[in-house]
Amino acid sequence: MKRTRIAALALATATAALAPLLGQAATAAEVTAYLQDPAGGEKTMKSMWTKDEMHKVEAQFRFHPGVQYKTVTRTGPPGAPEFERQAPDPETLAWLPAYEFAWQVSDSTVVKKAVTVKEGAHPIVVHAVLRRADRAKVGEVRKELTGKPATGREKVAGGKRIACDTGEYTVEWSVTRSGYATLGGTLRWNSSCEQYRTAFASNHGQQR
Repeated sequence: MKRTRIAALALATATAALAPLLGQAATAAEVTAYLQDPAGGEKTMKSMWTKDEMHKVEAQFRFHPGVQYKTVTRTGPPGAPEFERQAPDPETLAWLPAYEFAWQVSDSTVVKKAVTVKEGAHPIVVHAVLRRADRAKVGEVRKELTGKPATGREKVAGGKRIACDTGEYTVEWSVTRSGYATLGGTLRWNSSCEQYRTAFASNHGQQR
């Protein structure tokens, strides 16, 4: 019997888990768990001051491709076929993206751009659109967050299944601190699932 397993795994996590099966190829194929704009660490952000230079908004975006697949029951090795196991079915691979937004809001207290504090509650709007190469919209999330702290992070499920190997996509994103500023950008994403197929195929070969 088939049973569905939604594996909300990022690419690096899956590759690391399958590394013993792939040997040296795993290191060469390994990629980051997400795509980030701007590139860098957790504290790397885009920033903008309001026109009166009394408030600064900073923002960061992460695109989590996510992967989804079904498992199938496979018999055990020769001589012990009764030892059945559940194995990933490469024919059912698909993407299930999620969108993560981070922000920081700083308010000047005495001198413009010099003495700032990060405090209070803030209205934050996060928005992202996933587009195919022909610019057609295939996914979108928008969320209005009220009463959020000056420093925060929010992950939003995309809820849209994206087929493997359907080309390059563009992610457009924005974070708005209502009344202050909007920051945003774009990311490129390749929907190839070849890395997973290779890993699954190696896994099957080792188990038979």
